[in-house]
Amino acid sequence: MKPLLDEIRSLPLKGTSLRRAAMETLARLPGYDWCGVYRLEGDALVLDEYVGAKTDHVRIPVGVGVCGTAVAENANQVIADVRKLTNYLACSTQTRSEIVVLVRRGSEVLGQIDVDGHEVGAFGHRDEIMLEELASLLAERWED
Repeated sequence: MKPLLDEIRSLPLKGTSLRRAAMETLARLPGYDWCGVYRLEGDALVLDEYVGAKTDHVRIPVGVGVCGTAVAENANQVIADVRKLTNYLACSTQTRSEIVVLVRRGSEVLGQIDVDGHEVGAFGHRDEIMLEELASLLAERWED
């Protein structure tokens, strides 16, 4: 996964252009079936750049679903089987697993990377570490 991060890091982009390129690159990974970035705006997450099927979840209140829970708890979320959650916001009937990694600048949460997979247990610790590194890069170049 390091070559993937090096590829993204080498891009002379920032802001939405970098976020779009990063999601396009992530979407090439096996099992990364929907890849997106949500920006935190007040008490809601607003869909920014994404690659995958269209979603109705363009604005998610903090505390709702996996994405909102990540912000409310100030913690990444790695969900092996979304069907076992009571507060899951289904974007696709095919989604079985999800990982959400917060994008932070210091203690401030700027947004998050959200990835859905069609297989149960698609994401693990290695995915979280790689996405945390990507989140740091996105935070460094957040603004356009």
